[in-house]
Amino acid sequence: MSLLNPRLAALALSLAAFGAPSLAAPSLTGLWLDQSGRAGIDIEPCGAALCGKITWLKMPLTPQGAPKTDINNPEPSLQPRKICGLTMLYGFAPDGAGGWKDGYIYDPTNGKTYNANLRLAADGTLAVRGYLEFTFMGKTQTWTRPPQPLPNCT
Repeated sequence: MSLLNPRLAALALSLAAFGAPSLAAPSLTGLWLDQSGRAGIDIEPCGAALCGKITWLKMPLTPQGAPKTDINNPEPSLQPRKICGLTMLYGFAPDGAGGWKDGYIYDPTNGKTYNANLRLAADGTLAVRGYLEFTFMGKTQTWTRPPQPLPNCT
């Protein structure tokens, strides 16, 4: 007498052979294009948090042909650091509802750092909300996955 129903055995074998459908939520890690389409940010775990580093720039060089640097940073000692490779998202912790909260986003175009939250939208885009003190005092950008692989600028 068999302990396993033949149909269940066949189903188990086919799932093992072809892979069971993933029940995990889509991940927001990986490469994203910012809303302007001028920068690619690679979001990856850094410890228990999530961080994002600029790994692609549409225009990585200044008009003089030098790599772009963090010239808008209010801290003079940080102004020579290269934009390509710069960590601009950091400190994000899971919010328990599928998003990430309590992080920060640095905007190299103005040298300011904002509080931020991240949430993967149903359409596969990433909602990046930067704000001052309270979330209602902020702005949400929509980031998308690049349509093709992007060359790394670092």
